[in-house]
Amino acid sequence: MLAPEYGSVVIDDTYLPSTLFDATANLVESVSQQYSIDRSRRYTTGQSMGAMMSLGLNIKYPDLFAAAFIVAGQWPEAQAVPLAKKDLWILVSADDTKAYPGEQAITEVIQDQGTKVSTALWDGQSTAAEFAADVRAMKAQRTPVNFSAFKTGTVVPTGSTTSAHMATWQVAYTIPGIRDWIMRQSP
Repeated sequence: MLAPEYGSVVIDDTYLPSTLFDATANLVESVSQQYSIDRSRRYTTGQSMGAMMSLGLNIKYPDLFAAAFIVAGQWPEAQAVPLAKKDLWILVSADDTKAYPGEQAITEVIQDQGTKVSTALWDGQSTAAEFAADVRAMKAQRTPVNFSAFKTGTVVPTGSTTSAHMATWQVAYTIPGIRDWIMRQSP
């Protein structure tokens, strides 16, 4: 597992990456070579800026990762065509006012390219067993892209001042089965 930490913003809502963007791709390649990592089993995930990094890297370097788990991210849909050839699991909250419309637009581009996409609306307060059933239902559709969204108002805990954007990944990474799906993907 490689988990880079950045002391500055690598990519923001202007989608103009800093030099750390390409340095990250180079780091993945270098580590893969140094430790004899199977290049067909490299995966990426990230939330917010990390999701943007994962999307952007999959677009610019389509052979870098076998699959991606995108959590509450966005990217210009005009650049999203290369994502139609990727295995993706996208998860976002329906009340995330930037990431949700952005992910919907990307998903439309992917579908317009002929890629099959499974979609679902989930309750962000589901139990682990309910989430596992939701994941199994999506996996049963056997599509290369899965787009799941949390229903509006279901990821922010009662009384919390956090945003749906920030609360999404606090739930996303606890859902059983998504990580297993990601790690079974290979080109």
